[in-house]
Amino acid sequence: MLKLYYSSTSPYVRKVMAVAHELGLADRIETLPASAHPIDRDENIARANPLAKVPAAVTDDGLALYDSRVICEYLDAHADGRVFPREGAARWQALTRQALGDGMLDAALLARYEVTARPADKQWPQWVASQLVKVRAGVDAIEREAAGFAGRAADIGTITLACALAYADLRFPELAWRDGHPRAAAWYDEFSQHPAMVATRPL
Repeated sequence: MLKLYYSSTSPYVRKVMAVAHELGLADRIETLPASAHPIDRDENIARANPLAKVPAAVTDDGLALYDSRVICEYLDAHADGRVFPREGAARWQALTRQALGDGMLDAALLARYEVTARPADKQWPQWVASQLVKVRAGVDAIEREAAGFAGRAADIGTITLACALAYADLRFPELAWRDGHPRAAAWYDEFSQHPAMVATRPL
């Protein structure tokens, strides 16, 4: 079904694979090792995505797909639309939550690249701090909304938010995002035991 350029620690790749597991399509995806980097361009990825970013995928008939939003919707279209609600408020809520989770991940990755890809003498601590403010603001929003989606079936919004919180745990444990966010923490701790999330935990 798909060849997917894959990195085990990419939260966006995890999002795609979590959706695939949720839809029962994971065994139809062939993962290809990839080394996406903001400076050292991986030309293998660039064959499928000119931006040389993961996730990128190629279908059996040669169609290139990127980024995670497009690949997830492609998978959902082949599984009767179970992860993307089709209409009404549920659809717009799920898409908005996906946007929130993606935005949190964008900010977290920018903060990480600042300290891992930029030379030490050129790093800007205020830049890192300002990106992490966005991550914290996202957690605040999850805290406000958590009661509304606790216990509900997984959708593209909740999967993306869970991937964002997991990435914060992985790369920025010093954020201690659970402090002051009991509802978000309780929801995440429950949702992280969902089979699709367990199957995609970074090694």
